[in-house]
Amino acid sequence: MKTVVLCIGNRDGGDDTVGSYIAEKLLKNQLQNMVVIDGGIAPENFTGVIKQHKPDILLIIDAIEMSLPSGEIRKVPPEKIGMMHISTHGIPLSVLIKYLQQYVKHIDLIGIQPQYMQGKMSEKVRKSAGMVVNFIVTNKVDEILILP
Repeated sequence: MKTVVLCIGNRDGGDDTVGSYIAEKLLKNQLQNMVVIDGGIAPENFTGVIKQHKPDILLIIDAIEMSLPSGEIRKVPPEKIGMMHISTHGIPLSVLIKYLQQYVKHIDLIGIQPQYMQGKMSEKVRKSAGMVVNFIVTNKVDEILILP
């Protein structure tokens, strides 16, 4: 099964950089059957690349305001995506995901609760980023809790 990981992040946005940080870490692992994309602040610019790879699974990773303690990691179910405040991107992730559902069998949105949206990434979020990398590298994404 082929997986694409679309990491979203603003390198000048404190904890909002988490997606790009995770992309860097995953790219160092050179995982087979996995394509890692650092979508930065314009993930919609990579829809063509995603469609070209024809993945079975698309993982989207971003800092998401979920009203949880900083650093908490959750999979956001489809029915909650439109309700979440999603960092600082040109189009809502709900629109991006709805479009990509035509081309990808399974999409998971993995959110990390930010602490700061300016300055440097907080230590709590950096630690959580390492945990997300581990979930992906060890193929244990299903163990991530789902946002109720």
